[in-house]
Amino acid sequence: MRILITLFFILSTLFSSVVMADDVQGKITRIDEENNTITLDDDEIYKLPGEFDYSAINEGMKVAVSFDVVDKDKFITDIEEAD
Repeated sequence: MRILITLFFILSTLFSSVVMADDVQGKITRIDEENNTITLDDDEIYKLPGEFDYSAINEGMKVAVSFDVVDKDKFITDIEEAD
C-alpha cells in the first residue's frame, strides 16, 4: 500500500504542470517584442514563439489565437487574422 501511495504522489508531482489548449479571438492592444508577448483587449498576455515575424501583426488587428496554458502562462501555438 505504501508503494501505491508513493507512486501516486510521484506521478501527481510529475504531471502538476498540466498543459491545456484553448482558443480566443480579440484585438491586439499591445505588442512587446522584447518579451515576445502580445496583449489582447481581454487584458490577457500571450507569449509568442521565439522566432516570430512581427511584421505579420500590428496593434488594433483582430486575431484568432490558439494557445497552450502551462503554469498559468499562455503560449501561442497559432495566430491568424480574424474577420
